[in-house]
Amino acid sequence: MKLSKIRSIAVALVAAVLLAHTAPVFAQQAAAQQPPAATPMAAPSAEQPATAPETTGATQALPASGTTPNGSVTPGLAELSPWSMFMQADIVVKAVMVGLALASMITWTILIAKKIELGRARLRLRSALKQISEARSMSEAQLALGDKTSPLSMLLAAALREARVSAGLASDEGIKERAVSSFSEIVRAESRHMRHGMGFLATIGATAPFIGLFGTVWGIMNSFIGISKSQTTNLAVVAPGIAEALLATAIGLVAAIPAVIIYNHFSREIKVYLEMVARASGAALRLLSRDLDRSHGSGRHSRAAE
Repeated sequence: MKLSKIRSIAVALVAAVLLAHTAPVFAQQAAAQQPPAATPMAAPSAEQPATAPETTGATQALPASGTTPNGSVTPGLAELSPWSMFMQADIVVKAVMVGLALASMITWTILIAKKIELGRARLRLRSALKQISEARSMSEAQLALGDKTSPLSMLLAAALREARVSAGLASDEGIKERAVSSFSEIVRAESRHMRHGMGFLATIGATAPFIGLFGTVWGIMNSFIGISKSQTTNLAVVAPGIAEALLATAIGLVAAIPAVIIYNHFSREIKVYLEMVARASGAALRLLSRDLDRSHGSGRHSRAAE
């Protein structure tokens, strides 16, 4: 009797456990079999069209900023910078750009060096002319200048040398002519020295635009080759190559325009400096003439005393 009760209780417990596990499964199956309730369709608002426009197979135009409608960046229309254009350029265009950049560096180097050289030379010569303004002879002028090196000191040295080697000659005009010839050589040498480097400026100013144009033509040729290979005229394919080509022309102009301006500036500055050298040559010639007249005057006085 006790065993039967125990057996019945155990069977009831097992049945309860099985029912607890299977009840949720039956509930989910019943819910799945029921048809979904119809939901009322929302009426289109006044601001929103009732039907969405149908898309065609044609490709929509991309925004000007180079982004697609979903916000991704188009590779060919990404933001271009001078450095990225240089790195993507052909080897010939790169060589042109590097050469033009070096030419521009040479131009600015000549500007700094020539400005310092001309400034110092004009200052020395102006100071020397002021020092000999009260001198009555070439020896006094040399004492006033001292050991300072300037075109005026070279002119005085040439005049003294000519007077010394022509001692005993009766013709003063011959001495002056030979002194003027020596002065002309000194002035030409000073002009050549001051014009050193001007040839580079003239060459850069004349050839840099054409070199840049060569790089542009080469880059555009490569762009057309790329268009023919890709068989498309999409802006993503055409724009980078043309931009790289135009960059070569821009660098050529950047190198040429300052070179022409600096060349014209130094042409005027050198002309002013050479006019000062001509003044120094005239001052040395006047001192030589005074010494010659003084020597002849002392000779006449000595003969008169005899």
